[in-house]
Amino acid sequence: MRAAVAVAQSAEDPLAGLALVEDRPRPAPRPGWTRIRVHAASLNPHDVWTLRGVGHPAERIPIVLGCDASGVTEDGREVVVHPVSGDPSRGDVTLDPRRAILSETFDGGLADELIVPDEMLVDKPAEISHVDAAALGIVWGTAYRMLFTRAGLAPGDRVLVQGGAGGVGSASIALARAAGAVVYATARTAEKREFAAAQGAHVTLEPGARLPERVDVVIDTVGEATWAHSMRSVRPGGVIATCGATTGGMPPAELQRVFYQQLSIVGSTGCTLAEFEAMLRMVTATGLRPATETLAFDEIPAGYARLDAGDVRGKLVVDFTR
Repeated sequence: MRAAVAVAQSAEDPLAGLALVEDRPRPAPRPGWTRIRVHAASLNPHDVWTLRGVGHPAERIPIVLGCDASGVTEDGREVVVHPVSGDPSRGDVTLDPRRAILSETFDGGLADELIVPDEMLVDKPAEISHVDAAALGIVWGTAYRMLFTRAGLAPGDRVLVQGGAGGVGSASIALARAAGAVVYATARTAEKREFAAAQGAHVTLEPGARLPERVDVVIDTVGEATWAHSMRSVRPGGVIATCGATTGGMPPAELQRVFYQQLSIVGSTGCTLAEFEAMLRMVTATGLRPATETLAFDEIPAGYARLDAGDVRGKLVVDFTR
């Protein structure tokens, strides 16, 4: 079968460790696991981190990349993969110290076939295409948990999304707007601000710009570059939710502001199965769809090069039926 495989790691030249293979053996059956014929799988920055050797030990190489997938089981069930694996007996799988994202501890979705534990499979809503479904797991699931579980966003709330053109940022915009929030978003260029507006932001601003009002919730995936702005943009008693630190993870804490303004700073990562299913129901009910661009299998290296260069709006999805 075809597969996109990380065969080596390099911090300087990550794509040198990417191999497109045409004859990888089919995954062997395992009790309690299900085989899926992949119809679509998306590219994620996490894949590039794997190729760089960030958070992925060398002894797990080679491994098939791909944190998201949608396809059909051998008995004809159309499914989408919940991308977080762990001990389901813990309830909230994201709190399992041994949790993992698809492609971290076993082969991921960028292949003609994959097998996953049965509990990671969710019925794909008929209204959502395989391409769209494959773009939802990591990005939209993460955004859903941040907004509604961790930050407690409610209709009428005001929310600032830092980095509104990014994957989680743009998903946060769309979900918050659909939930009845007033959405502000920052992005570095005019083109990215236009994209954020197209996803549903009521107002877009340059990074660091003063907002017309303070917000109830800030969604910050950027880290050091936006943290001071996030702290000054949230109302007293408000919430700053973070799931990433792409520009660095050690900004000044400003503890005086935190305690005097009684701010809540919450971390978030991934999503539970229940949150993933709730997100799918919300997407189905509202008609929301991710912004996607489809690629053929042999276009995967070029797609990763664009992703690594920041030349992507929305999600790049590999259509394995092409």
